[in-house]
Amino acid sequence: MLTVLQHFPDRRLADVAGAVRQQLEDAAFAQRVAPGASIAIGVGSRGIANIATITRAAVEYWKSKGAQPFIFPAMGSHGAATAEGQSDVLAHYGIIEETVGCPIRSSLETVALGATPEGINTFLDRNASQSDGIMLIGRVKWHTDFEGRLESGLFKMMAIGLGKWTGAQHYHTHAYKIGLEATIRSIGRKMLQTGKILGGLAILEDAYHNTAQVTAVPVEVMEQREEELLALVKSWMGKIPMDLDLLIIDENGKNISGAGMDTKIVNRSVQGGSNLWDVAPRIERVFVRSLSTQSYGNAAGIGMADIVTDRLVNMIDLNSTYINTLTASSPGCGAIPIHFPTDKECMERIAATCGRLEQAEVRMGRIHNTMELTPIVLSENLRSEIEANPSLEIVGSAYHLEFDGDGNLPPIKVPELAHLEASRHVSR
Repeated sequence: MLTVLQHFPDRRLADVAGAVRQQLEDAAFAQRVAPGASIAIGVGSRGIANIATITRAAVEYWKSKGAQPFIFPAMGSHGAATAEGQSDVLAHYGIIEETVGCPIRSSLETVALGATPEGINTFLDRNASQSDGIMLIGRVKWHTDFEGRLESGLFKMMAIGLGKWTGAQHYHTHAYKIGLEATIRSIGRKMLQTGKILGGLAILEDAYHNTAQVTAVPVEVMEQREEELLALVKSWMGKIPMDLDLLIIDENGKNISGAGMDTKIVNRSVQGGSNLWDVAPRIERVFVRSLSTQSYGNAAGIGMADIVTDRLVNMIDLNSTYINTLTASSPGCGAIPIHFPTDKECMERIAATCGRLEQAEVRMGRIHNTMELTPIVLSENLRSEIEANPSLEIVGSAYHLEFDGDGNLPPIKVPELAHLEASRHVSR
């Protein structure tokens, strides 16, 4: 095995909080409401870098303008579709009243806004509906279920996030028929017609998942601007660098991706099937070793793996997993794959299904999760392809694949942090 660094351009912001304040000042969102207005700030879940810092800076902006902001969870059915569970999700990301400086109001109650022209009944978080204005904070990125000009971002947050569990269930049913992009566009436009939405703060991350850009997006140009931001962030996307027979993933989890693992990294679909995305290399088999502790038992997406360990299965909270996958109309994502007690047995069993007569021929890769694509471990039979790729760097010597006394893999051998940090800046 070889430990390999992928060199991506480092686009991190030097001052995230300062960038947030400057964007909101330039957008002048506060001029849209009267002094003393109640402002509902919608914040989602997932593993967004610096989300607590970004949220706190937005709260400080509104308070500096004399407004009275509060945070509400904008996350559909996450947190096991309970008000307490959704508050807990925010708390785990450092978003609590003591750190962000304003109240957190979590509720699953919604108000009905009527139907869109496509016949989709639309719902809005009740607390947010009683405010004087709503601002959204969300990451714009590619979606794990479909390909389009508008995928994950502020429009999706206006639909699945603001609609809570009631809306999420209803919307995914329509999405099953007309597609998710058409559904979130329809609901987003209906939400904008309420006059409650003041705008959004779009977060873009680079391939290292650093905060690379924050953009205040006014409601008047939200749809067009989000399409432009999505095209930009797609051009920054990190990838597995070549086709693999077997990809080993150390952890799956909702904090990593809405689908547990990024489908456009592993080339899977939440509706079944593999190697459907042109943006990703072919991955023949996927072995997932464990569940992220920050997923809190939600194993949504694990059905896309070909094989998992017994220890992962033992970590699953079936209730939260089933609620999430059924709400998303993706029951297959909650299916438990074939599983065995140890990493060693899982790898031996699945390697025999990769279409290679000799185990030494298996093209193998290993990552910690689909958000962390460097360092990546690759089998030495890929050395020529690695050396031919100027964005890849082999660190250290080749080493034999080893297991501990329990038959499990040790942690990935990570190069010295100084080397890793230097590599990020050299590639700028």
